[in-house]
Amino acid sequence: MSLFANTVLRNSLHNHFRLCVPFRTLYVTQVQHLYSQSALGIDGYLQTRKRVKEQFSNFTDKFRTKMVEFVQDPKNMVFTEDLKNMVHIADAADLELVMDMIKKFNSNKSEFRFGSFVFGPVVMRMYHFLDAPNEALKCFEDPEISGFFDQLVSYHILLDLLYCHEMYDEMYRVFEKVKETQINMTKFPKYPVVLILAACYKQNTPKSMEYARNLWTEMNDVGASPVRRACIFFAALALKQGAPHIALETISTQKQHYVTVRNIKAMALADVGRVDDALPVLRSVLDIDIPEEKDKHTFFEDTISRVKAAVEKKNDKDIQKQFENIEKELRDRRLVDNSQTLEHLLNAEITTSPKKKEKPRGMPFQKKMPYANRQKRNY
Repeated sequence: MSLFANTVLRNSLHNHFRLCVPFRTLYVTQVQHLYSQSALGIDGYLQTRKRVKEQFSNFTDKFRTKMVEFVQDPKNMVFTEDLKNMVHIADAADLELVMDMIKKFNSNKSEFRFGSFVFGPVVMRMYHFLDAPNEALKCFEDPEISGFFDQLVSYHILLDLLYCHEMYDEMYRVFEKVKETQINMTKFPKYPVVLILAACYKQNTPKSMEYARNLWTEMNDVGASPVRRACIFFAALALKQGAPHIALETISTQKQHYVTVRNIKAMALADVGRVDDALPVLRSVLDIDIPEEKDKHTFFEDTISRVKAAVEKKNDKDIQKQFENIEKELRDRRLVDNSQTLEHLLNAEITTSPKKKEKPRGMPFQKKMPYANRQKRNY
């Protein structure tokens, strides 16, 4: 099957499915994505892969054989272009060869290599595309290529691949390496933090809660500011683990107009018995929403049920009446969402927008203009 057809099929499937073609056979495995292909740079890898495969269409097998000979002969070297090409034509059957090439390439880097190409992210994108978490982890942890993957992007891609396969314990191991290495003097990079807290949330055990809480404490101690999705994962885990007070503290710096923050706050206040504080949170959307507005400020059905249970437990007629009035108005204005849940939004794929290129500044580029024809400018 051609790479083009493979790519089309991959993109046409539901987000929870991944397609790969090891051994020239079509395999479909169900996985849970957290970051999109564009966010991980895999879309760019696929474009390069398509181009390289077209260039090697008539002698791919010959090139593979040549590389096998190179890694076996200590006199031969693996050059940058060799590894680049292999990483972009590799199928599942080639992963052992790729690893051998990386080892040989990495062993002669100080003596013979003068280029500045960074392979870590590209190799990880290859593993992600081929859906090979075990091979990726083995390569990452191999002491012979220590430092090869010391880039934040490589950690990000590897953690996402492990997350896809629910390899949460392995994710903890990789994240500890992230903290230890401190690439760019960053102990808590934002995307790996999101992924490790997502792993804690998915595991939903006292042990994962303890790990998340310790991580959060470490981050607070050094003044690290996690992104909103990281906050939501930790807060949602705290709710599941019966610690609504921690959930409240976690989202205290987040804006309430976000649907996840608003719902967690209402649920957490209900869980700690502060129904009188939960009702204003529910009421707040009634003051800002317009019935015709497209993006309404809503609450999940689960949130309403949770607050209702807390109201009934309170056994206060005045509060009961307030809640009934608020609930009626929310439902009348269709601000109670039956189709969404906190779980659904937490599992939603994270995408990123491409950065806009800055416009050239200063004097226009005149390199190709004949010297005699260049205009003189007064500055």
